[in-house]
Amino acid sequence: MLIARLDKVSLSFGAKPLLDRVGLQVAKGERVCVLGRNGEGKSSLLKLIAREIAPDGGEVWIRPGAKVASLAQEVSASGDTVRELIAREATAANLDGDWQAALDTDQIISRLGLDADATLESLSGGWRRRTMLGRALVTDPDLLLLDEPTNHLDIDAITWLEELMSEFAGALLFVSHDRAFVRRLATRIVDLDRGQLREWSGDYGTYVLQKRAALDAEAKQAALFDKKLAQEEVWIRQGVEARRTRNEGRVRALKQLRIERRERREVIGQVDIKADDAARSGKLVFEAREVDFDVGATPLIADFSARIMRGDRIGIIGPNGCGKSTLIKLLVGELEPSRGSIYRGTSLKIAYFDQQRESLDPAASIMDNVTAGSGDMIDSGGRARHVSGYLRDFLFPPERLLAPIAMLSGGERNRLMLAKMFAKPSNLLVMDEPTNDLDAETLDLLEELVADYAGTLLLVSHDRAFLDNVVTSTLVFEGDGRIGEYVGGYSDAVRQRQTRAGGGVPKPRGKKSARAAAVAASAGARAVAVVGAAAAKPRKLSHKEQRELAALPAAIERLEAEQATLHTALSDPALFQESPNEARDIAERSRRIAHELETAYARWELLESGTVNAGIAPGP
Repeated sequence: MLIARLDKVSLSFGAKPLLDRVGLQVAKGERVCVLGRNGEGKSSLLKLIAREIAPDGGEVWIRPGAKVASLAQEVSASGDTVRELIAREATAANLDGDWQAALDTDQIISRLGLDADATLESLSGGWRRRTMLGRALVTDPDLLLLDEPTNHLDIDAITWLEELMSEFAGALLFVSHDRAFVRRLATRIVDLDRGQLREWSGDYGTYVLQKRAALDAEAKQAALFDKKLAQEEVWIRQGVEARRTRNEGRVRALKQLRIERRERREVIGQVDIKADDAARSGKLVFEAREVDFDVGATPLIADFSARIMRGDRIGIIGPNGCGKSTLIKLLVGELEPSRGSIYRGTSLKIAYFDQQRESLDPAASIMDNVTAGSGDMIDSGGRARHVSGYLRDFLFPPERLLAPIAMLSGGERNRLMLAKMFAKPSNLLVMDEPTNDLDAETLDLLEELVADYAGTLLLVSHDRAFLDNVVTSTLVFEGDGRIGEYVGGYSDAVRQRQTRAGGGVPKPRGKKSARAAAVAASAGARAVAVVGAAAAKPRKLSHKEQRELAALPAAIERLEAEQATLHTALSDPALFQESPNEARDIAERSRRIAHELETAYARWELLESGTVNAGIAPGP
């Protein structure tokens, strides 16, 4: 059943339209993710559907009687209690009975684990966002609009939200930069690029391949167009004799080429992030010995000991408010421990990205925040460079350099933080939630830079994909101030913690690709969850199970080979233009293979550990 439809919708807030005669349909049960660069108009698209703004042209249709609820990207505070806020929305949705509204309010508060008597202004960003989600859900909406719902949520809250949204019976239209969140939830992906909406078949990984191939094809076509235009411009400017014999049809065609070139909207540039390496630090960067840090009578960090060596890449994970930022401040010397000691190595040159952006001066301009008011030149890559050129690499045009940072969006402020951080050489990169508000393209570039960074990395993040792709070990806050240390990224830490709690699920033997290892980590975590905390003791496999285990590696290899072939086919944009039905079939097969691989790896984990459980289906 169709819930919402956009038909030839246009919207402009400047010279270039945010939406240029776009179309979109959302049906009941769909979970549609809208992707696109910062500033492309994703939030405006949601506001159009929520009827918060009106289009310049076209029609926004909502099925008569359908309820639409939304969660905005920025959530403001107020003096209302949680109960008052949610009850007011419930009453408006239940005009036929205060009793029903009160019942719905109590159910939502209980379901979301909210403190009914807390005021909104007293809550953290994560709990405030959860409360506003409760206000949206209490109306039992047919269409739920979520704008960057994982902002300010810790990993536990994000996982909770994924479970909640996967069970939501209505239609879901959401904007998110969290790749793991998109992979888990989206049944369809729509991309907003230069005023146009385009639907992409397949999952998030397939979307990335298709989008990259489409942009490459577009760049080649633009180059051919520009070459032809240049040739025609040369022809029209030939001598008098040539102009006497020129073809008027060719002249008209040239005029049309000029119009098309003026109207072409270029792809938004990519951030050009580079890190200048300082001289190497000492081999031992930090050593913490039995460190405690108390807030009043409460131990925030208890009996923490660790050694961090040059080149280590450490992820720091835990719920909001547990002490992750405090741990960083202890290590770098901004705070001193209540008990214990911390050794800090020699020759440390620190580049620091703070979550609250406290190093940015809100009263200063974009340029002065980078140069600290010391002029208009900076030292970049060992050479003097004008700040205008440097900031252009971070997508700040020269005409905006004197603008105050109060005018910047969240994504722009994060880009400015990156520009300021990388303006000086470093050998220790300290990043506290650097991925908030960044679009997928900038996030990919930042991930690549951090992965190749030559120095030491301390990273606080709730972005599970970023952690998995960047860090080599993790420090996990486990309650009561205790911090556990694990090898690998987020998925590895989850698996190791569940192994300790559940009796052991060892890594499968044999060769695996990096992608396959990530699938195995995720599947293994779920397998442990199914088996339960009190997992069965390993037992001897039956003859049939032994044969199944022996056959699994070859079956997995066949699936991976087929998936690689399908991904190659999907990366060709001509496929979608010439054979759209075939493209959809290939994308659907790619999705099925991904599920089959996950199931196969989960089965492999269980068979090798001897904790076979009937709740896990056999692999292929």
